[in-house]
Amino acid sequence: MKQVMPKESRCSVPMNDRWSSKKSAELYGINDWGAGYFRLSEQGEVEVTVDIDDDSVSVSLMDIVLGMQARGLHMPAVLRIRNLLDQRIKILNESFTRAITQTGYRNHYRGVFPIKVNQQCHVIEEIAEYGRHYHHGFEAGSKAELIIALSQVRDKDSLIVCNGYKDKEFIDLGLYARQMGYACFFVLESVNELPLILERSDIVGADPLLGVRIRTSVMVDGHWRHDSGDRSIFGLCTDTLLTVIDSLREASKLHCLQLLHCHLGSQIPNIRNVRSGVLDACRFYAGLVREGAPMGYLDLGGGLAVDYEGARTNSTHSMNYQLDEYCVNIVESICETLDPMYIDHPVIITESGRATVAYSSVLLFNILDVRDSHPGPLLSSLPPGGNENLAGLKWALDNVTQDNFQECYNDALFYRDALREDFQHGQASLRERGLGENWFLAVLQNIAALLPQVNRVPPELESLPTLLSDIYYGNFSLFQSLPDVWAIDQIFPIMPIHRLTEKPTRSAVLADLTCDCDGKIDKFTGPKGLTRSLPLHPLHPGEDYYLGAFLVGAYQETLGDLHNLFGDTNVINVAIKGDGSFDFVREFHGDRVADVLRYVEHEPRQMQERFRQVAESAVRQGKINVTQRQAILRAFSNSLNAYTYFKRS
Repeated sequence: MKQVMPKESRCSVPMNDRWSSKKSAELYGINDWGAGYFRLSEQGEVEVTVDIDDDSVSVSLMDIVLGMQARGLHMPAVLRIRNLLDQRIKILNESFTRAITQTGYRNHYRGVFPIKVNQQCHVIEEIAEYGRHYHHGFEAGSKAELIIALSQVRDKDSLIVCNGYKDKEFIDLGLYARQMGYACFFVLESVNELPLILERSDIVGADPLLGVRIRTSVMVDGHWRHDSGDRSIFGLCTDTLLTVIDSLREASKLHCLQLLHCHLGSQIPNIRNVRSGVLDACRFYAGLVREGAPMGYLDLGGGLAVDYEGARTNSTHSMNYQLDEYCVNIVESICETLDPMYIDHPVIITESGRATVAYSSVLLFNILDVRDSHPGPLLSSLPPGGNENLAGLKWALDNVTQDNFQECYNDALFYRDALREDFQHGQASLRERGLGENWFLAVLQNIAALLPQVNRVPPELESLPTLLSDIYYGNFSLFQSLPDVWAIDQIFPIMPIHRLTEKPTRSAVLADLTCDCDGKIDKFTGPKGLTRSLPLHPLHPGEDYYLGAFLVGAYQETLGDLHNLFGDTNVINVAIKGDGSFDFVREFHGDRVADVLRYVEHEPRQMQERFRQVAESAVRQGKINVTQRQAILRAFSNSLNAYTYFKRS
């Protein structure tokens, strides 16, 4: 059932003329990166919008949070909206269908989802179930992933594409799948794979469906640009490709070669790269046809980007094209190359993973605490007999103007450092140091307030607003739930999911629960591009403040680790219905402490027994009594069975 809380009870500060949801939408860019799936309500809450029977239906994320609370599902949590996963599969397939119809292309499209992008069972099941309407298949890069694909695919018109290195068990499994009617392709990553495939083919008694992965010379933009072109770690060079052709011809198996695979890159932001790569791949395809291979399938790999910034540019975390444009460019490029040579159009395959699942998942978390960058109460005068450097700091504080802010900054820095040196030599007290640093911080705040009015900001002061940002401590682990932020400087849209009729008056960076200096987020997308801080609201005592990290469905769960033994979060799968209500179709409770201890080879029962012995020894020594012993052991046991994240009492 739909969980609804009266809107007025969720908003501590009423709407006013100076701020509105519209201004919040502009500030956080939700109408740009949200791609129509996320927007703000007039009540100041983030809504998810889905299409059901040609109607748009919206649900507030706060309604879903209330439903989670009623079910005992605490923060942090990954929220999956099943409808968005279905919509992404639908729009990808239908966009290619439109492009094929418009251009008169004489074949069809088959999508395959690369399982490595999100291997979670409920994600794969939904892709298999909904994707069967479009014959959407899977890409597998390991034996485990091939087993997943074979257990999920029900439609024999769907494709299974096997990449990666393949041993005997992998090959046999694919050959048996072939015997049972699956269209299961082995893509050769190396010429050395071919003899084993042919040997196992003879033993099993089934001809393999073969593909070859080629390395094009096209360089792409984006984070992975250095791995594209001639330096790509994937694909056969031209000479090796010819060796494969000759070997197949000699073994009378050239008829098995039916697919050309060309992975241009990941998260390709520039459509020109896509078109250039397809044109190059088509030349290889034509060459294989002329060599006598029957062909019929052209797999262009992944690369379809997600606009995490909403900037619609060719920057690393954005994209300068729309999905329809992407599809048309691919289809037109194939026609442009193959038609003059009278070569039949191949089945088009893409392995779009990121663009399929990114939108469907949101990481929800609450803020536990704030380290305020604002100075505390300021003394209005110098304390009698105080350290001499305090006078210089007080002068700088009282005299900051737009004309002399640089001078005041220089003076404040000098006297602050001199005061610290005196403190180190015992010539300034702890209270004097505290007073001086408070005044220094106030000087910086005053200067930062003047910078927007300055024509040219000195380079040393450009980062001042960031240095003065608050630190908001979030109830999540960066390394578990958003590992790409740490590993590759990935940008995810992050914003509050409520209170958006209030003007956010704080500037903040986010820190997680881990005891690690890398456990922070200090790069965000904003209306003018990337920023080093995020506008947030002050916390209200006794009220939770909820943030969402959006577009996190690709890779994050698979790559997450156990830093500080923070385990998997709670996961909620929601299906939105046409009347605006929603169902909690699946609930997965996150790891308990005992679960993560087992991951690192600790046995909770043994640990509990050892701790019992310690407690019993304390009783014998008279340090605790038996009643206290029972309470201590109960607390130990309760902690073993508790959620690994912070839980409010």
